[in-house]
Amino acid sequence: MTLTPGILARGPWRTDQVATRWREDCFEPGPALNDRADAAVAALADRGSPSHDGVAARLAGFELAGDRLTVELQPVRWALRLLPDDAQASMSVLCAVRDADGRWLAGRRASWVASWAGRWALGAGGAVEVGEDPARTLARELEEEWSVTPERLDVEALVCLPNRLVMLIGQAWLAPGAEVTPDPEHDAHAWWPADHAEWPEEAHAALHAMAAMLERTA
Repeated sequence: MTLTPGILARGPWRTDQVATRWREDCFEPGPALNDRADAAVAALADRGSPSHDGVAARLAGFELAGDRLTVELQPVRWALRLLPDDAQASMSVLCAVRDADGRWLAGRRASWVASWAGRWALGAGGAVEVGEDPARTLARELEEEWSVTPERLDVEALVCLPNRLVMLIGQAWLAPGAEVTPDPEHDAHAWWPADHAEWPEEAHAALHAMAAMLERTA
């Protein structure tokens, strides 16, 4: 499958409208890519970030049929997602989080984490574990990172980033009065205004683009 950066499929879908097929064969990147992945893991260790490798998911294919999205996944070496020019279709999820007033949950990533260290990000995100349904990964990451369960959770889009990292994007809405508790991967958090034009300067352009896409599907 050849992936072109951009939106691969647009929802929204309910979580039960997203199906997953897992392949048994593990993706083999070849010696050159494995060597680069080794170097990327070593670079994490050099700056004090967690540098354990493992197995995660990559997108091997997807299908749209009516109101359903089916993704075909296969096991892949986790560290390939660290390659800046070609993550080999490694798959992660991002769950944007809104409160009852439409505000956006933003968290500043701690300086020691592997990705987006020291930068602000929306909601929760992470790798899809082997055998896991990525629609369920959205809720799992939200619980792990913010200790909260959403009142509503939709799957919004399947997106390929410029480095061929694939993201399943979700949007979660919290019940009135719900409180979040950040995990150690965040050293600050804030509720940004519902209108992303009013966000603070630390909001990266990619975050504004994400909010604009989600507003069109809310």
